[in-house]
Amino acid sequence: MNKKKGKVKKLHALLLIILFINVFVLGFEMGTRTNRVTITYYNETKAEIVPVAFIPYNVSDDSSFSSIIIPAVDDEKNGIATFLTVQVTPGHGRILVNIDKLLFWTDTQHSIRTATKVASDITSVNLSKYDIIYTLTTNATAVEGSSAGAAITIATIAALRHERLKQDVMITGAINHDGTIGPVGDILPKAKLAKSVGAKILLVPLLQSHETTYKTRKYCEQLGYSEICTIEKIPEKIDIGKEAGINVIEVKDIGEALQYFE
Repeated sequence: MNKKKGKVKKLHALLLIILFINVFVLGFEMGTRTNRVTITYYNETKAEIVPVAFIPYNVSDDSSFSSIIIPAVDDEKNGIATFLTVQVTPGHGRILVNIDKLLFWTDTQHSIRTATKVASDITSVNLSKYDIIYTLTTNATAVEGSSAGAAITIATIAALRHERLKQDVMITGAINHDGTIGPVGDILPKAKLAKSVGAKILLVPLLQSHETTYKTRKYCEQLGYSEICTIEKIPEKIDIGKEAGINVIEVKDIGEALQYFE
């Protein structure tokens, strides 16, 4: 009998704890509101402003928000758009990443950690007093690589400064601990993607506004009664801006890049 009473008391205690948590969460949610940010671009073909992403986010009066589109590539080297939102809210120095339905790789996680450090250094904001929430949305199933580092840094700085970024500028590049922008690959498909969503400027790391590609050709020669054929690779230097139809500008660090987003 005593055992049964003990179980009932434990059950009541558990129910009280659950009730307290629900009331706390409800109170927190009542103190916030859910907004939806619309990311748009000017589509020159349609000659109109076209929404390209609708991203919900929770804000309170003392939080800030920014968004940016990051050019990326899929497994087949096709350009894809990755939508990033950054929310800064009073907290305890946590870095939170919302990657619903995405696979997430360690090099991207490292880029986010480096980006927050550089953003803190540039803005002189003590991040131990804030939580930063990153939300990534894309049609791809995986986000990997370091090429989003510069864009993540730019968006984090904008959120910390309560600023909005120009929507006709995009950037690709790795982020280094000192704010310099490191080289990345697949610039041409990223430039074509940026052009397709209406961007007028693509910022790239130094020495990456041109790209060397290799065309293949078959060369055959007759040796006696036999024909010997080989596949040769012919190097070709491509001006990415001309090839993609977009203004490609090289930048060496985040300070330079920020000027184009203001």
